Amino acid sequence: MKTKNDRTLITLSLSIVALSLITTLMGILSDSGSGSYMYESIRGEQVEIYGKGIYQHMSADVAVQGIAQDYVTLFIGIPLLVFLIAGFKNSLRKRFVLTGALGYFFVTFLFYTAMGMYNIMFLVYVALLALSFFGLMTGFLSFNVSSLKTRFSEKTPVKWVGGFLMVNAVLIALMWLSRVIPPLINGSIYPDGLHHYTTLIVQGFDLGLLLPISFVAGWMLIKRKPPGYLFAAPYIVFLSILMTALTAKIIAMGMNGANIIPVVFIIPVINLITIVSAYLMINNVIEEKTEKVG
Repeated sequence: MKTKNDRTLITLSLSIVALSLITTLMGILSDSGSGSYMYESIRGEQVEIYGKGIYQHMSADVAVQGIAQDYVTLFIGIPLLVFLIAGFKNSLRKRFVLTGALGYFFVTFLFYTAMGMYNIMFLVYVALLALSFFGLMTGFLSFNVSSLKTRFSEKTPVKWVGGFLMVNAVLIALMWLSRVIPPLINGSIYPDGLHHYTTLIVQGFDLGLLLPISFVAGWMLIKRKPPGYLFAAPYIVFLSILMTALTAKIIAMGMNGANIIPVVFIIPVINLITIVSAYLMINNVIEEKTEKVG
């Protein structure tokens, strides 16, 4: 018999599937507009605007990244969600993966709502942001945290996964700070590539939200604390999907003529590490015939 949390997760997940199917197809297929043109931002920066589809007011390099992520969401994120909600109730492994997948949808539509230039999908982005947030929270609340440590085998690579989450968080933070701090020191204030956007959305959310969560989750996992298992397992799943989207974005930028050396070699390697880490983490979950959830 399904618990209330399970019914809620299924309802929220199905709603996310339906609405994200609309947004991804719109992002991929819409092409109205006159095409790219140059635009001078309020800070005097010359920006190439994409000029087509629902991303027509985005800068060209960001728009092609958005379309690339739409492909990943359409062909990986949505099918994964459909597969998971079909049988997660009796599988702790699927419950972890489902929570991580919902984290991917939450972060995706957090960025679409905050960074995407206003278009006809705005209210759908907002709805998906709400649905995925409450889906993510419901997923976390469905675990019995106190018993989680016993539900992972002794072979679980906690030091490897936890260490990777911590090191990756530090390296990305340093990369973003190297972009933000120099203009503050030399007085120019605004970093290159700010384009016509209001602020550094990706860097802001990473530095203020995602990277601290990654670091703390990794540290707690290494210490084998129950919350470490709760947060690290879904986070590494989320990160594996997000890094797949980032790999697709880099390929799309290269196809659009951007210089993607050396990141075209670095990011896929990190992506592979996240996928292997997610597999090792989830594969070491000890299943039971009946999983008691709250």
